[in-house]
Amino acid sequence: MRGRLRAALGLRGRLMVVGVLGVSGGLAVGGLVLLAVLGWALQRAVDTESFRTADAVALLAAEEVLPDPLPVAGGQVRVQVIDAQGRVRAASIDADRLVPMVSPERVDAGARQRLTVSGERVGLAGPVRVVAVPAGTAADPRTVLVARSLADVRHSAHVVRTILLVSFPLLTAVLAAVAWRVVGATLRPVEALRRGAEEITGRDGGGRLPVPASQDEIHRLAVTLNGMLGRLESARDRQRAFVADAAHELRSPLTNIRTELEVARRLADRTDWTAVSANLLADTERLGRLVDDLLLLARLDERPTARATGPVELGALLAAVAARYPSPPVRLDAPTTPLWTEGDPDELRRILTNLVDNAVRHARGEVVLAAGQDADRAGGDGGTVGEGDGRPAGRADSGAGTVGRGAGDGAVAYHLVTVTDDGPGIPAADRERVFGRFTRLDDARARDDGGAGLGLAIVRELVRRAGGGIVLTDAHPGRDGGPGLRVRLLLPALSDAERP
Repeated sequence: MRGRLRAALGLRGRLMVVGVLGVSGGLAVGGLVLLAVLGWALQRAVDTESFRTADAVALLAAEEVLPDPLPVAGGQVRVQVIDAQGRVRAASIDADRLVPMVSPERVDAGARQRLTVSGERVGLAGPVRVVAVPAGTAADPRTVLVARSLADVRHSAHVVRTILLVSFPLLTAVLAAVAWRVVGATLRPVEALRRGAEEITGRDGGGRLPVPASQDEIHRLAVTLNGMLGRLESARDRQRAFVADAAHELRSPLTNIRTELEVARRLADRTDWTAVSANLLADTERLGRLVDDLLLLARLDERPTARATGPVELGALLAAVAARYPSPPVRLDAPTTPLWTEGDPDELRRILTNLVDNAVRHARGEVVLAAGQDADRAGGDGGTVGEGDGRPAGRADSGAGTVGRGAGDGAVAYHLVTVTDDGPGIPAADRERVFGRFTRLDDARARDDGGAGLGLAIVRELVRRAGGGIVLTDAHPGRDGGPGLRVRLLLPALSDAERP
């Protein structure tokens, strides 16, 4: 039942009901407090005036000059002076001269009192407020009684109560109408966001939500949601491009395999199965490498950036990678001292292997793999992929083979690894683009020679995970035959205390 009622009211109705109930409760409590304070103030005023009259009569009694009858102002006041035995010694013109207004048992002869008695005992309408003030002398103690009707007080309280009871429903209705309009105006931008989201859904995710002009929470929400939509749209576009490129790349080796098999079947006994199996094996290996690269990129996209798992000695890692290639063309310029970094050994090996594969593919005669005291130093903007030096921001050059400051000044040091080839190089305008996925330059478009265009994309993601930086520069500017290419790779250096 409650759920159906909430659904029927809607957010606007619920907010209005909550607001009106809250304000109505506050008004009801305020009305009750007003009535209580008003009654207390009016009764206090009656007591104050009565005490003033009693004090004046007590002063006359002390001087033994009581007039008869006692003078009073107003027809709603009665005054009596009684002795210790309860006899009326003096009274105002309208007061009873035989029966005291308060029974002697209720009167404390030595204290000032406030009492409420029935109007019938005093001859006034409604309840009557009586004050008692001691008077006279010690030998002849007396008490002055002054009575005032509370009818006017009760009437004033009744009038105020009636006004509140009449005005409260009207005020509640006005507040409900105002709350309905105000809540509606407040939720109007939210409704605009909802309609915008519905239109975006109908357009398959394109477009942006309307941003209200007011600089409030709704404005910030719209800006945040538009930023999220922009990121989702970019991710969707990248995913679509990635899927399209992956399908295109996978189609080529599959087409080659199918063509080889169809030709072999047509030739039947004339088929050179040794050559066919070699070609199929090459296409299968290429297809396997492509699938492995795609899976690796997918895993890197899903996992957050994380520093690696343990210490790695760069000299030994470089030697292991260089041993996989013939010499020449690959030459290792080994570091003279151990260079320790922190990372995943498999990921660091994959970074160096991809860089050396790319260098061997384009080199004319030599590829140099170096790190250590003879390596070039770098400086500049950190984590950059493209032209520049690739060093994380705020680092300074230090000793040979290391980029950054030592642990003494609180900065993180970096080791520099370079992979240099004497090939045609990469134009400066393309040095950022080559790190994109499925990117090939004009001289490497042949899939059999240039690969799938995923090697440098994998390198960039792995370097970011390792907390390093990478940048491409000319190896030999101005040289005939091409400037060559130098890859400058920065990896975090371990301090002496962290080395094994």
